Amino acid sequence: MHPSTLAKRVYIFLFILIIAFYLYGLGQLPLLGPDEPRYVQVAREMFLTGDLVTPRLGGHTWFEKPALLYWMIVAAFKVFGVSEWSARLGPAICGVLTIVAVCWVGREIDLGFQSLLVTATCLSLVIFSRAASFDVVITMTTTWSLAFFLLHELKTTRRGFLIGFYAFVGLSLLAKGLVGIVIPFGVVGLYYLLRRAWPERSVLVSLLWGVPLALAASAIWYGPVIARHGWTFVDEFFVQHHFARYVSNKYHHPQPIYFYPVIILMFTLPWTVFFIEALVKARGWVWRGAGKEDIVRIFALAWLLLPILFFSFSGSKLPGYILPSLPPAALLISDVLRKRRPAVLISIACATVVLVLVAVNRFAGPIAQRESVRDLLLRADARGYANAPVLARRGDDRSAEFYAYGRVVYNANGEPVTFDEISIDEARARGGRFVVLIPLEHVENFRGSPSIEVIGDNGRTAILGWNP
Repeated sequence: MHPSTLAKRVYIFLFILIIAFYLYGLGQLPLLGPDEPRYVQVAREMFLTGDLVTPRLGGHTWFEKPALLYWMIVAAFKVFGVSEWSARLGPAICGVLTIVAVCWVGREIDLGFQSLLVTATCLSLVIFSRAASFDVVITMTTTWSLAFFLLHELKTTRRGFLIGFYAFVGLSLLAKGLVGIVIPFGVVGLYYLLRRAWPERSVLVSLLWGVPLALAASAIWYGPVIARHGWTFVDEFFVQHHFARYVSNKYHHPQPIYFYPVIILMFTLPWTVFFIEALVKARGWVWRGAGKEDIVRIFALAWLLLPILFFSFSGSKLPGYILPSLPPAALLISDVLRKRRPAVLISIACATVVLVLVAVNRFAGPIAQRESVRDLLLRADARGYANAPVLARRGDDRSAEFYAYGRVVYNANGEPVTFDEISIDEARARGGRFVVLIPLEHVENFRGSPSIEVIGDNGRTAILGWNP
């Protein structure tokens, strides 16, 4: 058998294993935390209403995020039905596509095998790909965008790479808003700055047609939603959830300035030691070299640094914001693994896969119970509260909406009503029995009350039955 044919078969076999690994057990856990069930519910309401333009949660407009993740979930719901597994299918595919893009770049510098194994087994990508998360979607779109640009810089024989770059910038706008422009263009700008070089004429000229192409791709959603909702959408989506989130702590996610350098070390597990080695070796790089390895190294460094620098100055910091820095980190790790024996890479990758499978099957379940209200609501249903309205926990907690669709009580502003916000007269006017979610530390205040039944708790949240 010809060596190239054998290599292709090895890659195909590895990709099949990776796909199986990324799809395994997607429906094994309930939707977790406040975000995942909230995003999936928005998609379900799109699916049920057939309206793919206006995101709604509990029937109220919800302009926090753009539409690409919702559309992925809607497509999966149409094919496989509404379930946790189908809700997570799109993000899992995004994880696999991210691996493909990194491997594509890696093969240009004879690092296809290394980049494939490293990217696929970085625990952060594995974890984010197993949740209905916008972070893995924007990671996939920016990875493909920057892969296209990098391959253009490498002057491969293929054409049209700049078209791919701009097209995926447009998809990045649909994936997570304005950051979809900031990351790709910021990385390209930082790359030229690090190399102390000007872009080629073809790159500069491409702005004339490429920016309109990116905007046209994103306009398939932004156009209709702005036409339909006008300033209401612009204010909530751009002003509140972009600019206010970046410059203030309005959404209560403060972290120190050194937060993301620590996070990226965690994101590269189990390859962190090799990642640090790659950064140390950067002192010996040829920063303005014309070789493919030189170009990829500098581009990967710019790609790594830009999201970290940008979000380090944000007033709101969450770990997932810098997931787009993982693909270039994987390329840098692969570079230092170039001369390592394949057996070392395979051993680390296999150990990581085994660790993930054991965690999913043995340890994730009990932990997930604390982060989901699914089983609490099922316990309430079994006690005769199946059709009762649900009063949410205090704060921006809409985690019950997916598992109690149509039962969560909202006020006129579309905010969920909590137990201490509803009067007895209003409760009686709504028909009597309620399901109430409260923090576990408050449950002792209600034991022994003749109108309240303590149904149970998950270690974090308690669920009550209330007969006012």
